[in-house]
Amino acid sequence: MMPSLAVAAIPVPHQLLWLLASYALGCLTAAYYLTRWRLGKDLRNEGSGNLGARNAGRVLGRGGFVAVFLWDAAKGFVAVSVASRLGDGAVLPVAALIAVTIGHTWPAQLRFRGGKGIAVSIGATVALDPLALALLVAAAVPLIALLRSVTVGGLAAFALGPLLAWSAGRPPSTVAALGFTAAFVLFTHRRNLADELARWRARAARLPISGSPDAK
Repeated sequence: MMPSLAVAAIPVPHQLLWLLASYALGCLTAAYYLTRWRLGKDLRNEGSGNLGARNAGRVLGRGGFVAVFLWDAAKGFVAVSVASRLGDGAVLPVAALIAVTIGHTWPAQLRFRGGKGIAVSIGATVALDPLALALLVAAAVPLIALLRSVTVGGLAAFALGPLLAWSAGRPPSTVAALGFTAAFVLFTHRRNLADELARWRARAARLPISGSPDAK
């Protein structure tokens, strides 16, 4: 568990340098470079065009998915773990979580086209507060089963993250971090959510209405 919210002891310039380094670490987008190395292709022109583990898996197979997911999670973990050791407060680790996630999603060297932040957020949350991630997983499993969608169920768990952390008595820093993560992943997945909603509407439109001739 991270220490309570306080100002870190290291000088402000050092904090800013690590935040910049966290952004740069986030920019090391494994999906792009692994696809370039293995196939000589630009993943931004393949599949969904997203530089995340899921799209990498479409192009590179299951091994590509696993490799990219682990790399992206490791980026978040390292950024927050190092930040937690640079001072005695929780402000810097939370800021590092934000910086590495932004770097992953908007990498400067790739014209600000990256991933959507799920794996990197998971890794960062493990370093920030492992119990918080356990709460997310515990919420995600039944939600995925209920909604019959990994995307919607997982995003619903992220959305509930801040409330779950607060209810479990986690530190304010954890609640704030999960609040950012929830808003961020919902924003980056807005098109996925719109597509899922459209599919649900299409399925509902095909269902027979009670009392109609088709229902008899």
